[in-house]
Amino acid sequence: MLNRRWWDVTVIGAILAIAVFSFLGFGPTDPTKRLIVLMTLGLFVVGYAVFARPEIGSEAPTWRVPVFVTIAAVSICIGVAAGPFLSMLQVVAYPLAWVITADRRQAILASVVIALAVLAGYLLGGGLSFEAFVSGLTTAGFSVAFAISLGLWITSIAEYGEERGRLLADLTAAQAQVEALSRDRGAASERERLARDIHDTLAQTLAGLVILAERAGRQSRDGATDAAASTIATVEQVAREALAESRALVARTAAVPGELVFAAAVERLAERFRAEAGLAIDVHLRIDDSAPLGRDAQVVLLRCLQEALANVRRHAGATRVTVAVTSLGATTEVEVTDDGRGFDPDAPRSGFGLDGMGERVALAGGSIDVESAPGAGTTLRVHLPHEPAHAEEAR
Repeated sequence: MLNRRWWDVTVIGAILAIAVFSFLGFGPTDPTKRLIVLMTLGLFVVGYAVFARPEIGSEAPTWRVPVFVTIAAVSICIGVAAGPFLSMLQVVAYPLAWVITADRRQAILASVVIALAVLAGYLLGGGLSFEAFVSGLTTAGFSVAFAISLGLWITSIAEYGEERGRLLADLTAAQAQVEALSRDRGAASERERLARDIHDTLAQTLAGLVILAERAGRQSRDGATDAAASTIATVEQVAREALAESRALVARTAAVPGELVFAAAVERLAERFRAEAGLAIDVHLRIDDSAPLGRDAQVVLLRCLQEALANVRRHAGATRVTVAVTSLGATTEVEVTDDGRGFDPDAPRSGFGLDGMGERVALAGGSIDVESAPGAGTTLRVHLPHEPAHAEEAR
């Protein structure tokens, strides 16, 4: 509708058709009036080319619009006065007026001006007679009424399309914003997961290495060379495990052995803490082989067990720890009980370990339960389904 070439074809085609039919008997037969018809058609074409065409598709209509409307009105008035058939110029005059004007009010005003030009042409051509007035009023009245109705209808359709386009643009922008927020949330989740991984694996292992190194130093200074050598061997073993954990972390895999076998992994973890902290750790495994744990569930439970034993080593002052792993249908429970000094579970905490463990287990669809009191030891229970939800985030 706003393509200038399309309008060129339309205007030129309409003018040629009007000229041809005028000379085929629909227009005046008097040579002078025929010349007037040709001149008015030419004036209309010049008015379109110079003033109307540049305004097609323009966002801000200029002074050319009223100039074209005036030229079109003059052309139609003179042409209709020479021959009523020239009222056919309304076919292109009304649509052009609606296309190049700024709003509905201006379009309606331009349509009325064109209709008045038609009426004036009929009056001039008919000698200002009553019959000419009736004919002109009928032609101009029906034409302008139809033009305004059609113009309003098409304008409403165009505005509806523009509104849909705006809404589509807003929707596209909103989708892009949602995608950006999702990416940010994913990045934040990944950072939190890495923080848990580092805390639960490398940090724990490095803490154990420090303890073992201090023990080896004391044994060496006390002349217990055999014990020091044994401790150094343990340091070597733990360091190798730390290296494996680092590689696994970099590869974004579980910070546990690749050939994960849950029972054996629990035993190795307990043995490691026996060596590091000198704790007496009893392990009781009641695992149902017919309902095996998924790999993701094993990773989550092992990290919880690792964190629980690390907390015992750092805070409990315990001498004996019991680790019980029990299959309970579609879930598995890991229970860690120590005879240490205990604490108030409801008291505010500054550490990351227990809260991080709870967050990890919650992400996997499980739960943790802590029973403790000052001087009464601590029991930690972790319940986890065999197929945890949001496994990637929980790991």
